[in-house]
Amino acid sequence: MIDLRRLRVLRAVAHYGTVTAAARALHFTPSAASQQIRQLGRELGVDLLEPHGRRVRLTPAARTLLAHADAIEARWEQAEIELRAQGDEPAGPLRVCGFPVAVSTLLAPLAAALRTSRPRLTVRIVETELRDSFDLLFEREADLAIVEAASDTPPPNDARFDQRPLLDDPFDLVVPDDHPLARLRQVDLADAAGEGWIVPLPGSTCHAHTLTACGAAGFTPAIAHHALAWDAIATLVAHRLGVALVPRLAHLPPHLPVVRVSCAGNPTRRLLTCTRRGGHEHPAVAAALEELRRIAPTVV
Repeated sequence: MIDLRRLRVLRAVAHYGTVTAAARALHFTPSAASQQIRQLGRELGVDLLEPHGRRVRLTPAARTLLAHADAIEARWEQAEIELRAQGDEPAGPLRVCGFPVAVSTLLAPLAAALRTSRPRLTVRIVETELRDSFDLLFEREADLAIVEAASDTPPPNDARFDQRPLLDDPFDLVVPDDHPLARLRQVDLADAAGEGWIVPLPGSTCHAHTLTACGAAGFTPAIAHHALAWDAIATLVAHRLGVALVPRLAHLPPHLPVVRVSCAGNPTRRLLTCTRRGGHEHPAVAAALEELRRIAPTVV
C-alpha cells in the first residue's frame, strides 16, 4: 500500500520548486521531506529524486507520478464536495483570498452579500500577494481566490487549479487635472510618449502591463519614478511628476487633482476566480462564485 501523504510531499516539492521550500511549507525538515519521497520511491520501485549540483531534483519518473498525484488530489476534493452536498444550504467557513484591489472591490462586497443570503456561511478574507494566493489554495488554507492572469503564474490548464474568467479591468491614463490630455474623452498612449512615467515596481504584473501597453503604442516609457500603492502613484501624478497607467478598479483618493482618461486600444488586465481543481463545485464556493458573477459587472 502506498502512503498517500507521501504523494502530498512530492506535490509540494513540484509546487515550490525545491525540497527545502516544500519542507518549510509542510513544517518538515528538508531531510524528513527527502526521506518521505525516497520511501515513496522504494514503495513504487523507482527513483523519484536525483542529484542536481549540490541539490536534488525530481526524476522523470517523479514527473510521471505527479500527473496521477494531481488526479488523486482532485478526486479526493470531489469526494469531499459530494459528502458536504448532502446537507441543506452551504454552511461553515469559507476562506477567500486576493490581492488588495480584489479585496476592497470584490471580496468585501462578497462577504457582505453572503452574510445576508447565506447566513450559515462564515466568510474569512485574507489579503495576499498574487502568487501567494496559489500557495494558500495548494496548502488548503484557502478555498477560493481572485487572481490576475500573468505570465509567471500557473497556466489555465494546470492540473492543480481551476481558473475561470471573472472580469476584464481596463487601464486608464492618469494625468494632472490641468494637463492637456485631461480634456480628452480618450487618449492614444502615443500622445504621452514624451512624458515622464510613474510605474509600479519591477516584478509586479502592472509594471509589465504598463510596458506592454506603451510598447503596443510604439514607444518605451521614460520611467521617472517607481511606486507600489495606487494612491502613492496618483499623488506623484498630482504633483506633476509624471503620468501613469492605473487599473479602473484601483481606488484613487478623491481629493487629488488628477483625471482618469480612457485609453485607445483598451489595455486591460484579466481577473480570474481560482479554486483547487474541481473545487468550484463545493456548495459554499459555488454560492460565492454565483455572487461574484453578480457583483463583477457592477464594479468596473
